[in-house]
Amino acid sequence: MHPIIAKVVHVTGDARTLLLADFIDKYVARTMSIRAIAADSGRAYGTVHRMLTLAGVVLRSRGGKPRERDGHDRG
Repeated sequence: MHPIIAKVVHVTGDARTLLLADFIDKYVARTMSIRAIAADSGRAYGTVHRMLTLAGVVLRSRGGKPRERDGHDRG
């Protein structure tokens, strides 16, 4: 959980800006998933997703990185 902001508090103003910066760092720089960020911060998945989207962050497609071909024909 974020050390300064309790999860039951509606976050506004400077606290929201700090929380969003933390979410963006975790999502973009550390490539954490939205679910992982939500669990780490004690926030709901929808809250993290909405904050990132409203901030203009381009979200990754679902499913993570594509698997590399292993040379076997899967038909």
